[in-house]
Amino acid sequence: MNLQKSKTLVMEIPIGAFSALKQTADEFAKSMRLAAAAKWYEKGIISQEKAAEIAGLCREDFLMSLAQFDVSPFQYSAEEVLREAGYDK
Repeated sequence: MNLQKSKTLVMEIPIGAFSALKQTADEFAKSMRLAAAAKWYEKGIISQEKAAEIAGLCREDFLMSLAQFDVSPFQYSAEEVLREAGYDK
C-alpha cells in the first residue's frame, strides 16, 4: 500500500501533442513527469530522490533515464569535485 499522499492535476493538452509524440494520454503524462523531473534535477532545483519520486520511478531507473535527456547523473561543478577531493584553494 502506498502511504504517500498525492494530488491529481488536470491540464488541457492539445490533441496534436499526443500524435506528435506517438503516445497515448497516459504515456504522455508519464513522459511529462519524467521530463520535468529530469530538467529540475539538471538545474539543481530538486534532489535525485525527489526527482525519482516525481517521475514515478525508483532512483536507479530515474538515473538510467537521464541519458535520454543528455543529463548527467553527476551534478557537480569542477570546484565542488576539487573541494571534495581535498584540493581547497
